[in-house]
Amino acid sequence: MTDKKYIWHRLLEVENIPVMENELREVKAGSKKICVTRWQGKLYAFTHRCPHAGGFLVQGHIDTNGNIVCPVHRYKYNVTNGYNSSGEGYYLSTYPVEEREDGIYAGFVQSSGWLGLFKK
Repeated sequence: MTDKKYIWHRLLEVENIPVMENELREVKAGSKKICVTRWQGKLYAFTHRCPHAGGFLVQGHIDTNGNIVCPVHRYKYNVTNGYNSSGEGYYLSTYPVEEREDGIYAGFVQSSGWLGLFKK
């Protein structure tokens, strides 16, 4: 098993960094939209839409237990790992986040494509 390799995308420049505690912010990473939040002082990034009914998570909120609550049907997802915490079995894709001097970055798994199957 190999370590995952990430392609890092800057989400927010240094002057736009203040992501407030429990704020849900939609940002772009290349052509992909994701959500970023700060919970208990740490940054998290995850899919911008609920996998159940497609609700825009930026219109939801974070509850006191650290769950992202979808605005459509109130499905809940753990902010730290994206797992569904209300029992429906859905989950959010999550992305590693780094706060650097020049901005906030999210990492996306670098795909080796089908050619990666034939490594020696």
